[in-house]
Amino acid sequence: MSVELLTIQNFRNLANTQVNFHKKLNFIIGKNGSGKSSILEAIFFLGHGKSFRTNKTDTIVTYDHEQFIVSIKDDLAKQLGISRNIKLAQFDIKLNGDRVQKLSALAKNIAVQIVTPESFKLFFGGPKERRRFIDLGLFHVEHNFPQQWKLFSKVLKQRNACLKSKVGQKEINYWTDKFCHLSQIIAQYRKSYIDLLSKELNDWLILLLPNLAPIMELNYYQGWSAKRNLVDVLSDVSEKELAYGYSMAGAQKFDIKFLLNKQPLELMISRGQQKLFLLALTLAQTNLITKVKQVKPILLIDDIGAELDQYSRLALAKAIKQLDCQVIITAIDEIAIEPLVPEDKNYKMFHVKHGEISIESK
Repeated sequence: MSVELLTIQNFRNLANTQVNFHKKLNFIIGKNGSGKSSILEAIFFLGHGKSFRTNKTDTIVTYDHEQFIVSIKDDLAKQLGISRNIKLAQFDIKLNGDRVQKLSALAKNIAVQIVTPESFKLFFGGPKERRRFIDLGLFHVEHNFPQQWKLFSKVLKQRNACLKSKVGQKEINYWTDKFCHLSQIIAQYRKSYIDLLSKELNDWLILLLPNLAPIMELNYYQGWSAKRNLVDVLSDVSEKELAYGYSMAGAQKFDIKFLLNKQPLELMISRGQQKLFLLALTLAQTNLITKVKQVKPILLIDDIGAELDQYSRLALAKAIKQLDCQVIITAIDEIAIEPLVPEDKNYKMFHVKHGEISIESK
C-alpha cells in the first residue's frame, strides 16, 4: 500500500493538516521543531499504536486539546484511522469507517518501517529493542507468528504467576511443558526469519557498506543454549526461578547480535557507518515484507542528513531506487537531500514551517 491522503488533527503542533503524498518518493523539509518529524510520527502511530519518540501518549495531543486524530486513505481507497482522547483515556480505531477493538487490525493493513535517531537503540538499547525489531518484521512475513506469539505470551504469564505464588510442582510442570513447546515453535520462526534477513541484508550492505558486507554476520541467540533442551535448562535454574518469580530462559530471552569479524559491530565502526548499517537492515526487512505481498510496506527515514556524508547519501539513493514501496524522508534543508532527488522528478517535496505544510512546485 501507499498513503495517498494523510489527515492529522491536533497531533503535536499539527493542528489541522492534510497531505497528498506521492505513491513512491516524498521529501519533507523543515527546521527542527517545525513539525516534519511529527508527520512521520503520525504515520508510525497509525501502524504501531504508539510513538517512536515517547511512551507518554497523552503528551502528543496539541496543547489545550483533549483528542488527536490520524487517518489515511491508501492507494486502494482503504481508510484507516486512530484517535486518542486523553480525558477518557481511550483509543478509537476505525477501518473503512467501522470501529474495531484491536490495534492489530490496523497493523494487518499497514506495515510501517522507520529509521530515526532513536534507531541506534538497536545497538545500545538492550535485547528488548532488537526483539521488537525482529518480531515486527515476522508479524508481516510469517502470518502464523502473531497467533503463536500471543499464545506463548499467555503461557509465559501463567508460568510466571505460578513461580511467583509458589504453587505445587505438578502445576508448574504442566505450564513448563506448554512453555517449552511454544518456546521451540517461536524460536524456529525467528531462526528461519533471521536466515532470510541475513541473506537479504547482505545484498543491501553491498550497496551501502561494500567493504563490511563479507565480514558482517547476525548472531542468533534463541533464549537458551542451542546445545541443550529447554526443559533441562529450566530444571537447572528451578530454585532461582522460584526465588525470583519469573522464567529465566525461553523464547522471551531471545536476542540477536550484529558482529564484525566476530566483534560487536557498534564498537568497530563509525557513527556514520552505524547509520548506514541500520538503513541496510531496515531496507532488508522492508524488502522481505514486500516479497510476501500481504501488505506493501511504507518506509520512513527521519533526518536523513544526520551522520551521513554526500557519498553515503548517493549510495542510499541507489538503494532506494531498488525498493518497491513508498518512501518518506525528512531533512532540515534541501542540501541534505540533493543526492537523493531523482532527475526524472518522479517525487513530491513538502516544506513545513510552524506546523504548516506546503508543497513545492517543480
